[in-house]
Amino acid sequence: MTPPAPPAQRTLRVILSGDDRPGVTSELFDALGPLDVTVLDLEQVVVRGHLTLGMLLGGEQVDAASTVIEGVAQALDLVASLSPGLGDNSARPSARAVVSVVGSPLAAAPLAGVTAGIAGCRGNIDRIRRLSRYPVTTIELDVSGAELGELRSELAMVAHREGVDIAVSPAGLARRGRRLVVMDVDSTLIQDEVIELLAAHAGREAEVAAVTERAMRGEIDFAESLRDRVSVLAGLPESVLAEVRSAVRLTPGARTLVRTLKRLGFIVAVVSGGFIEIVEDLAHELGIDYAHANRLEVVDGLLTGRVLGAIVDREGKAEALRRFAEAEGIPLAATVAIGDGANDLDMLEAAGLGVAFNAKPVVQAQADTSVNVPYLDTVLFLLGISREEVEEADALDGVATSEE
Repeated sequence: MTPPAPPAQRTLRVILSGDDRPGVTSELFDALGPLDVTVLDLEQVVVRGHLTLGMLLGGEQVDAASTVIEGVAQALDLVASLSPGLGDNSARPSARAVVSVVGSPLAAAPLAGVTAGIAGCRGNIDRIRRLSRYPVTTIELDVSGAELGELRSELAMVAHREGVDIAVSPAGLARRGRRLVVMDVDSTLIQDEVIELLAAHAGREAEVAAVTERAMRGEIDFAESLRDRVSVLAGLPESVLAEVRSAVRLTPGARTLVRTLKRLGFIVAVVSGGFIEIVEDLAHELGIDYAHANRLEVVDGLLTGRVLGAIVDREGKAEALRRFAEAEGIPLAATVAIGDGANDLDMLEAAGLGVAFNAKPVVQAQADTSVNVPYLDTVLFLLGISREEVEEADALDGVATSEE
């Protein structure tokens, strides 16, 4: 049961700004300590050495507090803005969202478009903070009063027009809780298309690559195209699988992404239209919890050019996401899916947040958000995790943070 709101009281809104130095906040509250005042709200931010401190005071001696604060501000060479009022801050609207803006670099024009878009959706920006400054700049905005779907649609147009990546996520406990993150493998977790690396051993790489490109754009049926591409592998020795595994290149930021998600207690999974012979080893190496992919048929040490069992297509990927979520007791709203091709669309739609990673146009048009920089750990910033937090955790564990 929600307790009743306290009766309105006289309040004093205080904004202090100026050059920051150690002890400013301490001196302010030392001076206020003897007075009969209560702190109803308090926020402070320092940007390149410039301090802005805001607070809301209540109590019997708010008038006396005005005089004390003005004296402290004068002594510390700060600018003070004082506004008397009645009651605490107005309650925030129930609709709340988090908007993440990623640019490399991030110019002023996209932020103008984002802030105008928020205002156009009747939203108010309650807080802004920077999550990363390299290799990309990420700004996070807490927004209240705007409907999530409308805000996503409006800011998707801004992202397309301004050439930045924008994610709109629900605010609240769901953003902070345990999550399931499911990734595609080829051209997402890794930089390569494994079927093309295998086809190179048969001298058919260019032919297979052309079919893969059409399948990822959604122009042809994925399952049928996979059978056609796998057929060219008939007769290759099983040993090529180990050779291809050693040639696979992780996407920059892949290790950092998985390592950080695991530190947070998240469940991480990979789902691939590629091959478990490669995917399973990658999952083990990175500490990934679940792996689901196709299995190649091998007879007498040779690839037959066939796949065993049902093909992992776009429906199969979405089904795997749901299965992993159910097994871990995680609601779909707390799942994240990352992929680049048309066969990832069902998975991206099923997840609470679908991220198109350097994806084909058809995927970017339908995903909740896009990442168009070559660093997979940028996804961390969309989840509200800052670069500084990642580096601090790595330093404590003795891990050298790298782009891998």
